[in-house]
Amino acid sequence: FHISEGEILGIVGESGSGKSMTALAIAGLLNRGDISKSGEILWEGKDLLFAKRSELRKLQGKEIAMVFQDPLTGLNPLQKIGWQVEEALRVHGEKDKAVMKEKALEALERVKLSDAAGVYQMYPHELSGGMRQRVMIAAAMISQPKLLIADEPTTALDVTVQAEIIELLKEINRENQTAILFISHDLSLIRRLAD
Repeated sequence: FHISEGEILGIVGESGSGKSMTALAIAGLLNRGDISKSGEILWEGKDLLFAKRSELRKLQGKEIAMVFQDPLTGLNPLQKIGWQVEEALRVHGEKDKAVMKEKALEALERVKLSDAAGVYQMYPHELSGGMRQRVMIAAAMISQPKLLIADEPTTALDVTVQAEIIELLKEINRENQTAILFISHDLSLIRRLAD
């Protein structure tokens, strides 16, 4: 498949069909030594499937970001939310703590968390499922990546919160021209979101 700038592409399939494996491969998150590889994953002319780990690290979190299905397992229970949202900035060389905090608070506000400063100081277990998923989206979007991979990000959420997250993803797409690869087994959800 091909995804263009600003496009929302939906991938639908039953459990075990390879949706998440595809997403992890694009994001460079598979243990590359343990798999046989064929084909290509082209990102602006570079083949990510055979790229060096150092090249992938330059893209991860900066140009390509990922939001996982279960934010509770995607967040570190021992670290405060602010530290986790700032992680992509640290990995890509930001050292100024005040700058990182300001950007993290902006990211938390952008995902419509009403008390961003309070959430910044909390631990994951202190937040609801919907709030944790918003935190994961804030962390993914802090570096304004060109591609956001959303791997069934609403599966564990109730219908109302699910609708809010879908609207948030549409808004991110509209405002930033972020391409979104949205993975789901829910056809009606894909119909509401994908181009």
